[in-house]
Amino acid sequence: MSEAPDPEVIELASKIFDLARRGETETLAAYIDAGVSADLTNDKGDSLVMLAAYHGHAGAVEALLARGADADRANDRGQTPLAGAVFKGEDAVIRALLAGGANPEAGTPSAVDTARMFGKTDLLELFDPR
Repeated sequence: MSEAPDPEVIELASKIFDLARRGETETLAAYIDAGVSADLTNDKGDSLVMLAAYHGHAGAVEALLARGADADRANDRGQTPLAGAVFKGEDAVIRALLAGGANPEAGTPSAVDTARMFGKTDLLELFDPR
């Protein structure tokens, strides 16, 4: 039998997810530096990187990746931060994720599939610079 999560822990986690959504990079980085996992996920499997990326905060994405967050961590629906950034048209976030090692082929649909779906040929060229 597992114990119910501590309400204070849930409140803190909720605060940290909000920091990622709002792009409060310095405060978010301080929590990670103090020991919070850079790959913390919410009840839908959305990581801090996913939340920061989806809400257009390239600086927060960069700070999380610099602290070891997984650029390709998919949520419970198989979506990656890069695909979310493509969907939202967040060019600075896309570049931050690519610089941090994100794989455009990861996830379902992948960032490549998402770019194709929305006719974003400039991104397809960015993903495959042959």
